[in-house]
Amino acid sequence: MNRVKDKVAIVTGAGTGIGEASASLLAKEGAKVVITDIDTVSGEAVAKRIIKEGGDAIFVKHDVASEDSWKDVIRRTLDKYGKINVLVNNAGVTVNKDIEQTTLKEWRWLMSINLDGVFLGIKHVIPPMKEGGGGSIVNICSAAGNVGQLWAGAYCASKGGVRLLTKAAALECSKMGHDYNIRVNSIHPGCTRTSLIERLCEKEEMKKIIYGLHPVGHLAEPDDIAYGVLYLASDESKFATGSELIIDGGYTAQ
Repeated sequence: MNRVKDKVAIVTGAGTGIGEASASLLAKEGAKVVITDIDTVSGEAVAKRIIKEGGDAIFVKHDVASEDSWKDVIRRTLDKYGKINVLVNNAGVTVNKDIEQTTLKEWRWLMSINLDGVFLGIKHVIPPMKEGGGGSIVNICSAAGNVGQLWAGAYCASKGGVRLLTKAAALECSKMGHDYNIRVNSIHPGCTRTSLIERLCEKEEMKKIIYGLHPVGHLAEPDDIAYGVLYLASDESKFATGSELIIDGGYTAQ
């Protein structure tokens, strides 16, 4: 308990899935959590549940593709809690199509959330973090940021971008760069049992493909990834920066 006691954490896309599990676990371990999501209903529900369970949380509606929305989240977090110690860039979307069938509009929409959203989060959280003496940025990437996937060219490109943006940001924030004492790491999940994956698995052929990618023989639960977030958010990972925490059931070991 109390692995992140008194830290203030922003978790994007925290209304469901990995984001919800991460926000809940951080709160359980003592963090004050800012739940952000484009979906007000699910985001508010998560914040209310955390408070009911004895945690400290607020919800802020948030479009990660909007710079003004990011500025609002940062401002409201500082107004409420006075500092920011942790940012979990979790919000993401996918387009499951062949490259030749993916429209430029779909490509740009996906990039605006998966890659622009991470860039904006890093950019706007660095100033308050460095003023507060440092912090930890955790970018939820994907096994698809390490290896290619069928029918997911745009998604792979976005997650590959997050992977290397993480490393560049880690160097900038380290003693080698500006000496901000901010660590930046990425987590690379395999397929995780979220509503998005459940919808894909409704088709038996797709379910067989998805399950077959993971040598352990099953999908991750959101908590499996959340424990990685907790580690990187805590001071236990003080020597980890620019690293990739792969939690993929053996997907990329093949």
